[in-house]
Order: sequence, then structure tokens, then C-alpha cells
Amino acid sequence: MKRLSKAISSYRNEYKGAALIESRISKNPLAQFEHWMDEAIKKKVSEPTAMTLATVNKKLQPSARIVLLKGIDKKGFVFYTNYKSEKGSNLEKNKLCCLNFFWAKVQRQVRIYGKAEKVSSKESDAYFASRPRASQVSVFASPQSEVIRNRAFLDVRFAIYDGFFKDKKIQRPAHWGGYRVIPSSIEFWQGRTNRLHDRLLFTKMKNGKWKLERLSP
Repeated sequence: MKRLSKAISSYRNEYKGAALIESRISKNPLAQFEHWMDEAIKKKVSEPTAMTLATVNKKLQPSARIVLLKGIDKKGFVFYTNYKSEKGSNLEKNKLCCLNFFWAKVQRQVRIYGKAEKVSSKESDAYFASRPRASQVSVFASPQSEVIRNRAFLDVRFAIYDGFFKDKKIQRPAHWGGYRVIPSSIEFWQGRTNRLHDRLLFTKMKNGKWKLERLSP
């Protein structure tokens, strides 16, 4: 363990990203995020839509996990999950959450603070219908976040539901759907030399406009 600890502490990766300048970015952080996401996809960043979702439970214990961004609009960022999962339970009690994207290949990070609200049933139905059939079956087979006996438990449940829905159109269950995270602040981080990274923070004002400030790295 000492050897690994030493290797970790001595590991260095120099950041050499281009400057992130206030005058060169969009005045709307959602539009700026779309621009960065588009670049991440074009530059073949690994899993560009993967984001860390951090929530807090009733005991104020934070919890973080990776989920996939499945939509963005003028209101915010959309992802889908089981409403009965740990994250769903947390968001039911405390809608405040944080999203974080890290694209190592382009040395960029986006941090989003906001409030999560469920998307409409129509939106959830439309996305569920677009999922591969096996992914639809899995929604029924997996009691997400619950303790299970073993892997075989999941495989058996999947086989049962797969057979049950054979030759049938699968409808979205009520316990599964989307959340939209409505941002209150969005920070853009660009890795720079000498650890003097660029950090630009957008904060939503009461009048609906965005205030832009530079943060020290």
C-alpha cells in the first residue's frame, strides 16, 4: 500500500488547454455547455454524456454516482432513472443536487448546481419507447438499489419479464422516468499550465439573467 500511495502522490499530469476568456464564450451558460458538449463528441471524448450526480439523503449524507445525460433544453439537464432508487429517494426528500462532467481528453470540467424536478409523463414515455427492448425489460427486472441475493436473481427476473412481454409492446412503469435539473449556477473549468486553471462561474439572478464571474483556481 505504501508503494501505491507514493505512486499516487507523485503522479503528475500537466494541463495545457487553451485559455477560457469571458469575451469568447456565450452569455448563456446552457448554450456554452452545448458548445462544449458538441466539441467533446466531435473529439471523441470517452463517454461524453456521463456525469456525476450528487444527492443528499435525509441524514444529510451525500451520495454520488455516474448517470447519463439524455437531454438538454432551455430549462436544464435531463436524465432517467428508477424513482425508487437511492437517488430517486434522495431527490424526493431534497431536490437540491449537483452534476459534474469531466472530459479528460480536452481537459475540461463543468459543474452544475440546481434543483431536480420530474419531467412530464409524456417526456418519460417518449424516451422509454426509444430505449432498446432489453433495456425496457431491465427496468422491470431490477429493483434498483435494493439488496439482492446474487446475480442469478437478476438473470432469472429478466428471463421471467422477457417472457412475459414477448410479442407485447412494453409500457413505461410508473416507478421509472426522468428528472430535469434546473441550474442555479454553472461553472466551466479549463485546465491550464502551472495549475493556474481558468474557472468561469455563471449564477442565475432573481431577474432570470446570468451573472458571470471568474474564480481563482
